[in-house]
Amino acid sequence: MHEIRDAILADDLGGIGSLNVPESYRGITVHADEAEMFAGMSSKEKDPRKSLHLDEVPTPEPAAGEAIVAVMASAINYNTVWTSIFEPVSTFGFLKRYGRISELAKRHDLPYHVVGSDLSGVVLKVGPGVQMWKPGDKVVAHCLSVELESPDGHDDTMMDPEQRIWGFETNFGGLADMALVKTNQLMPKPDHLTWEEAASPGLVNSTAYRQLVSHNGANMTQGDVVLIWGASGGLGSYATQFALNGGATPVCVVSSPEKAELCRKMGAELIIDRSAEGYKFWSDPETQDPREWKRFGSKIRELTGGDDPDIVFEHPGRETFGASVYVAKRGGTIVTCASTSGFMHQYDNRYLWMNLKRIIGSHFANYKEAYLANRLVAQGKIHPTVSKTYALEETGEAANDVHHNSHQGKVGVLCLAPEEGLGVTNPELRERHLAGINRFRGE
Repeated sequence: MHEIRDAILADDLGGIGSLNVPESYRGITVHADEAEMFAGMSSKEKDPRKSLHLDEVPTPEPAAGEAIVAVMASAINYNTVWTSIFEPVSTFGFLKRYGRISELAKRHDLPYHVVGSDLSGVVLKVGPGVQMWKPGDKVVAHCLSVELESPDGHDDTMMDPEQRIWGFETNFGGLADMALVKTNQLMPKPDHLTWEEAASPGLVNSTAYRQLVSHNGANMTQGDVVLIWGASGGLGSYATQFALNGGATPVCVVSSPEKAELCRKMGAELIIDRSAEGYKFWSDPETQDPREWKRFGSKIRELTGGDDPDIVFEHPGRETFGASVYVAKRGGTIVTCASTSGFMHQYDNRYLWMNLKRIIGSHFANYKEAYLANRLVAQGKIHPTVSKTYALEETGEAANDVHHNSHQGKVGVLCLAPEEGLGVTNPELRERHLAGINRFRGE
């Protein structure tokens, strides 16, 4: 790997395809024989630092339509936290099911799982039939893995029955020195960003784009009032940027003055600090309090001059969903992905059906949506939200930060990159957007 890394650091990529791809590489793994290690513990007690390992693993051979990428940097997403604490289920079940579909997919069914759903790096080797990408290309990867043998996925690849999230429901993910991807996951690396900055938007940026901007999601338009839960977090920070960039008015819900200030730095003006306001949407673990929904709705109208949200950008799930359905305007949309506070949602259906509201489920993004979201990053219209970066050896600590919500924005991980700040080839564009790029640094 040293020869490959040195060529990338020297930006001498013309001959990188002639270098030997190592037979093994370092990857962050979970182990199948440890899937019960946290049995009987609460979620918060489970420690990713104990379950995530740095192992030397064999290099897979790229098949048709696949590539091996040298990973310079990656990032932590909540799916890596779920994998590391074996919730809601062990990911080894995903790998076994994938392995049953074909001889080729059997490669993924292993007693270890190399995790990670983001990367930036350089293509080292491509499989047969690949035309758009070649060794030496600087790339980022989105995390949608599809087979596309069924007609269902050919209007929207997210509808493919064999749709999976790479590095979560497949093996050979991005928290490693190398990764195996399908070449229809690859996109050009934004040239004004460092490796760690370029790696960080992939999953959350694409997810927010589909959820909020795409016609497959909320189809946001200019002038919409958009309520954004966790507006300074890994997902919400991109939703906030998309709302501002698209002429909408974000109402940012955060949990501290520090997070409120981050939203102001992004350009948002309407902010609710739910901790300071003391909202308690549940009076006990089984009972929601509609009076708090009403108080929350009144606060939103106070900030907007009387408007209810056209769109509610939902991802906390159980804790907030009843309030989200209540506060959306008549005919409004609640668009939901993930459920970080719990999967079993409860809401009063009278406020949905009698007020003609809609709930839309949204999951990641198709290739075109991911590509368009990445293009906005490359143009300097949407900025990365990296607040802190760890070395690959420290991935357990990085995942623990995200698990306990002690981070802001995105947490980056350096893989082959020896330090932060490398990989920029368009310093002029970077200089124009430096304040936005560094907005979350040190938070």
